[in-house]
Amino acid sequence: MQQQVRLSQLSHGAGCACKLGPGDLAEVLGMLGRPAMPAEVLVAGDTGDDAAVYALGDGRALVQTLDFFTPIVDDPYDWGRIAAANALSDVYAMGGTPVLALNIVAWPVDDLPLHVLGRVLEGGSAMAAKAGVAVVGGHSITDTEPKYGMAVTGFVDQDRIVRNSTARPGAVLFLTKPLGLGIISTAIKRGVANEEQIVLAVHTMTELNAEASEAMVEAGVDAATDVTGFGLLGHLHKMLAATEGVSATIDASALEFLPGVLDLAREDVIPGGTRRNHDFVSPWVSWGDLDQPEQLAVADAQTSGGLLIATRTPDALEAAFAERALPARRIGRTEEGAPGHIGIMGRPSGI
Repeated sequence: MQQQVRLSQLSHGAGCACKLGPGDLAEVLGMLGRPAMPAEVLVAGDTGDDAAVYALGDGRALVQTLDFFTPIVDDPYDWGRIAAANALSDVYAMGGTPVLALNIVAWPVDDLPLHVLGRVLEGGSAMAAKAGVAVVGGHSITDTEPKYGMAVTGFVDQDRIVRNSTARPGAVLFLTKPLGLGIISTAIKRGVANEEQIVLAVHTMTELNAEASEAMVEAGVDAATDVTGFGLLGHLHKMLAATEGVSATIDASALEFLPGVLDLAREDVIPGGTRRNHDFVSPWVSWGDLDQPEQLAVADAQTSGGLLIATRTPDALEAAFAERALPARRIGRTEEGAPGHIGIMGRPSGI
């Protein structure tokens, strides 16, 4: 009989919550300056966008990204599926279509059976196949902590690229998945998540953003990003700060959370990445009536989260989503104001 392994116990952080905090990352990148880029590079790291984009000269552009993280759930197959969906999401957030992927593996070969790694890779391959993506190789190293992810290449029409840096005042903000994935992942790690929370979290994290991407491209939105390790507020702040004179207001009562998230937050089941997010965004956020657990729930670090979309044609976007039977919640608006500032009104409901 093969020994049962609780992968979440082998991780110092849960999924994208193990990323460098946005403040630490900004400090490191600030040391590098902005390197010169050829004209073919249409999107690079200066705006903190989801993926790099390179013009091919025929009206198409290549989209490239990578993402990997430590175990977020105990089932290795599910971890593989989640990590693959999360990596693919960066291409979808740019309005592109992923086509090729390379596996990224770090594995404690002396401490963790190789059959477990096999299940992780099977999960990643299954998710890639669902997306129509070919996994064509990869790279592995030995490590004291397991890590898995993918480098992904895709294509996008050059005139239909969706950036995070092109939001405009007067746009409606939409979010396509519920929040609370970081908190529930930490609850899984601590053994306090119930079965419903685990099932719903895995379902949410393995839901591809492919159709949501198609809908936003069809509707001609202003800007978009996917919500991952920096949380809703961290990614929204980056979107707003990349555009001069744009701030936003979020209606907390319109946000959807996975079941029990606020209760877990009140019990201090909070990932370190969520606390780093809260510290980073607080100088730019007016929290309104939110108490500390509610603030942390709204700032929660996500893994394979939904798309955050800004559009001045909200009816067209809602029609495109309805045609595909996809959920999308109006959660706020952009407006003229201090770049990157976020005001929050109302309080979370129905959690």
